[in-house]
Amino acid sequence: MKPIKPEDRRIANIFNDQFKHYLENGVVSEKETVLQINAHERLGIGFHVYRMTPGTQTTPHQHKGDEEFLVLEGELVDNDGQVYRKGDLVWLKDGTQHTSYSKDGALLAVYIAGPEKAV
Repeated sequence: MKPIKPEDRRIANIFNDQFKHYLENGVVSEKETVLQINAHERLGIGFHVYRMTPGTQTTPHQHKGDEEFLVLEGELVDNDGQVYRKGDLVWLKDGTQHTSYSKDGALLAVYIAGPEKAV
């Protein structure tokens, strides 16, 4: 087996590396940041780590493709009252519409198959 070439591997640390501000419809969100090392995907698409600062409410949106996430820290509440806590692994079906709120902030490992549509 051949060793992995340096240009074929990227490593980031969710506690030490710099997150980038999330862009939505060309507008920078000061309350949402993303750490993503796959350079082949648009920021926030594919696999990434997503941080919500305390008091963050996501823009209401509809998924184009499934969304999966693991709550690493904190908790968030969906518009229907569902609470997701640290350790919860969540799947939302393609076409799902929702918005999430985090009172105290949250850190999520996320996979989003495609761009979201604002609703």
